[in-house]
Amino acid sequence: MSTSIGRWLKRLATEDSEIEATKLSSEVTAAVGVTHVGSCCQGERVTILGRLRFVDLRPTDALATLVAELWDGTDAVQLVWLGRRSIPGVEPGRTLKARGRIAYRDGHKVMYNPDYELLPVHA
Repeated sequence: MSTSIGRWLKRLATEDSEIEATKLSSEVTAAVGVTHVGSCCQGERVTILGRLRFVDLRPTDALATLVAELWDGTDAVQLVWLGRRSIPGVEPGRTLKARGRIAYRDGHKVMYNPDYELLPVHA
């Protein structure tokens, strides 16, 4: 009984973002063939899984660019689709699996034109 009360008190004191990070990280750990973003290195070809925190259209002079930040509880990576203005289903809060090569731009992890799979929306 005291153990369940301790867990309840710990959960009450824990920030929502920490709870979300732990939950997402556990989902990635349970998925087969998926790498945590936090352990990805430059040049490595990986499959990652996480939740989209934001999606933004960044037009440039030459090319429209759709940028989405995928977060898995350990770190975030920017998914960049060159020449795209939108992708149906790619929206904040959506869970997505992406495959591609990790690069760095301005000190942040980036994956250009990744293959992706939209995962079912959980209620």
